[in-house]
Amino acid sequence: MIPLKKPLRLATEADAHALADLVNFAGEGLPLHVWTGLAHDGEDAWAVGRARQAEKAREGQVVVFDFGNGAVAGLTGYGIGAEPEEIGDNFPALFRPLQELENQALESWYVNVLACYPENRGQGLGSKLLDLADEIARAEGFKRMSVIVADENLGARRLYERKGYSELAKAPCAKDGWDTETENWVLLVKSLS
Repeated sequence: MIPLKKPLRLATEADAHALADLVNFAGEGLPLHVWTGLAHDGEDAWAVGRARQAEKAREGQVVVFDFGNGAVAGLTGYGIGAEPEEIGDNFPALFRPLQELENQALESWYVNVLACYPENRGQGLGSKLLDLADEIARAEGFKRMSVIVADENLGARRLYERKGYSELAKAPCAKDGWDTETENWVLLVKSLS
């Protein structure tokens, strides 16, 4: 990880509540749908999400903006290798179109989660996190970036396009019981110069 300057920092387990919120914002409600399916009898789906995000924080996978009162925006991403992930018969239908798109973004640094609380939008935090993502990708030797957005999330798409991303491919959303307006997932990519 590259050095971070305040108000940026790596997330900690104490950020799990905020991270679960942010991941659910970024995922258009899909994470909560998944956590609900993972929850055992009587278990709170949000508790499942917070536990999963605490694990990501322990692994040092999340960067957050914190102005002194906790995480208000976050970035999670990772490098995609040179070989596509196999999509076998047992691959969950809900995630199949996402993986198909990711497989078209080989050898890129993938922005998996970029989100901020609604009251913190319009302050340039997303733009700054995308600049940081570019720095991380360059430091890790990647020459291009990728992200998948929901077709109806026009605000996110405009942000990515302002930052140089353009559409490479689309895949129909597999709803599989998920109540959403999303019709298609859109893969956006950009070259790092």
